[in-house]
Amino acid sequence: MAIIGAALGSESFTELIAQAKATGAEAVQIFLGDPQSWSAPTGFPAEELKAALASAGLTLYVHAPYVINVATSNNKVRIPSRKLLGYTMKVAAAAGAAGVVVHGGHVVEGDEPALGYANWAKALTEVNALNLSTPLLIENTAGGERAMARHLNSIADLWKVIDEFNAGFCLDTCHAHAGGLHMESVVADILAITGRIDLVHANGSRDEAGSGRDRHANFGEGLLPGEVVARIIHQSGAPSIIETPGSNEDQARDIQFLRSALVGLS
Repeated sequence: MAIIGAALGSESFTELIAQAKATGAEAVQIFLGDPQSWSAPTGFPAEELKAALASAGLTLYVHAPYVINVATSNNKVRIPSRKLLGYTMKVAAAAGAAGVVVHGGHVVEGDEPALGYANWAKALTEVNALNLSTPLLIENTAGGERAMARHLNSIADLWKVIDEFNAGFCLDTCHAHAGGLHMESVVADILAITGRIDLVHANGSRDEAGSGRDRHANFGEGLLPGEVVARIIHQSGAPSIIETPGSNEDQARDIQFLRSALVGLS
């Protein structure tokens, strides 16, 4: 059965591992620092983090800061975005991360999407030059008509430009639902474009399909059935991370729901 993990936040290895145990997670996703800050992440010493998680038998994923937008033509955002992404990639690789997740970003009003795709190619040229074993996973986003990775046609146009760089893909179920993608066929649709799904962000949604609103919900609540999310995990064959709200107990129930649903699909 596929690995199921949780997005967790803590200030120590001991607390992080304790939270993973409390949720039943087999993997953890963390930010290395403040996700809304341009400052270089300093949250965890990489080698110590790697050793601590290895001893606990946990797979690590790192989420890049939310502020990163390598697609934009705004130099004050694009240039520091590429610098921060590269730094995050290096720290994550040193920590033994299985992947670094980053949002697809968007172009500013008046710019053609092609400019954003070209800027992504430049960013990935820099990432590949680092020669790291940890892959970069581009995540689909929930809203924005100028987004690089919300609609299937945008993802397809992006991949035409960046396919040679061997970027990975993270499929967020809440984002796909809110972005208006067809949940019955989303796995096949994405695989037809990218050839791969490396990670599933397994989340319910508080809002209706196509809303463009990124508000996650626990399974059994909201407007995206948990059974749909489980089927997407099953069809993708990829590991998954829940980013659902609430306490460790709430996340433990979500993980147990997915495990039970996946048994029924196997």
